Amino acid sequence: MSSSIVDPADPVFRLHRGGKMAVASTVPLTSREDLSLAYTPGVARVCEAIAADPGVADDYTWAAHTVAVVTDGSAVLGLGNIGPRAALPVMEGKAVLFKQFAGVDAVPVCLDTQDVDEIVAVVRALAPSFGGINLEDISAPRCFEVERRLDEALDIPVFHDDQHGTAIVVLAALRNAATLLNRKLGDLRVAVSGAGAAGVAVTKMLVAGGVDPDQVVVCDSKGIIG
Repeated sequence: MSSSIVDPADPVFRLHRGGKMAVASTVPLTSREDLSLAYTPGVARVCEAIAADPGVADDYTWAAHTVAVVTDGSAVLGLGNIGPRAALPVMEGKAVLFKQFAGVDAVPVCLDTQDVDEIVAVVRALAPSFGGINLEDISAPRCFEVERRLDEALDIPVFHDDQHGTAIVVLAALRNAATLLNRKLGDLRVAVSGAGAAGVAVTKMLVAGGVDPDQVVVCDSKGIIG
């Protein structure tokens, strides 16, 4: 279906045409022998080994170096609640950043539900395929419960980028600025603009990093809230 918003001549649309990702084999598949090793019958031996010792999966599947980038499309960039399909380009972008800058494979997973129970259930069911879960662009306050419940339920890392990715960068930047100015974090007065997922996490991270909690002011659209 065409759209008046889409401009095929626009370099942004040209870059995204067909998506930004592809799946590529890491093993040769050029002969009958290759196929019999990568798939049946050879693959059955690896399956049996993992069934006998699940820890073997880290060495003989992609799970240990693959992250699921999970969203419900409810708080995408500055676009808001645009839904899972419209969120997919952002999730593809995050996945290719994982690969380019960290050497980590990542798979976008856009869920057609914004129900906390359903999100948690789906991600728990998908977890055996991955070595970590990166939650992305899930609106507050639901994002806090989603992350907490998944972190409690899973034995792999669970990370909400909008909270902790942002907070880590802010703390690092403030530390560097304080060092350049020969000041201590405990002597600073800090104003946090926004009390959503990022703002709450930034506030907690700054306090954990040494900022005096009594010297932090958090503001939302209605003014100072703490």
